[in-house]
Amino acid sequence: MEPNLTHLCYCLILFLPLLSQYAIAKPPSSPNTSYSINFIESSCRTTRYPTLCVKCLAAFANKIRHNENRLAQTALAVTLVRVRSTTVYVAKLTKARSIKRREYLAVKDCVETLGDGLAMLAQSMREMKQVGRSGRGQDEFLWRLSNVETWVSAALTDETTCLDGFDGKVMDGKVKSAIRRRVVHVARVTSNALALVNRFAARHKS
Repeated sequence: MEPNLTHLCYCLILFLPLLSQYAIAKPPSSPNTSYSINFIESSCRTTRYPTLCVKCLAAFANKIRHNENRLAQTALAVTLVRVRSTTVYVAKLTKARSIKRREYLAVKDCVETLGDGLAMLAQSMREMKQVGRSGRGQDEFLWRLSNVETWVSAALTDETTCLDGFDGKVMDGKVKSAIRRRVVHVARVTSNALALVNRFAARHKS
């Protein structure tokens, strides 16, 4: 097994406890669902891709309710689930029989950068949970939020870097198309999560 794929497998095992409760979304059903959905829709208007934002989070309305911290945590968790799925898919492409040498190298680099992004998102989730605990002083509260913003931004940069490896017409083909479609999607989901974290942070900094 390639060294970077070995690292990826280790990361996925490490992140599994963080992902399990978000892997399968159940339709919201409590009497307060409409109120919670309205809160999600209102919050998602501050993101770059509001329709996608609502689509990703609506199933967790009963968990989020009207809590901005839970909203940010859930957005990060959903992002991590989707980035994980995309990373596994991209890693499998290194085994495709028809893959060209240059494509193979670009795919390997993409797997590595997406793996780095997974690590950043996992750190962000853990830090966001610490933010939500009582007894934190304001300085520590803001410091932890700043960490989350930095790490999610880094994950978004990693996703963009993955696509950079497929620049140029010489790389046009099924591999590039398949990867681009999935990575663009997770980059948008990550962008939305970052916007919700930034919104939460801005409200507490003011």
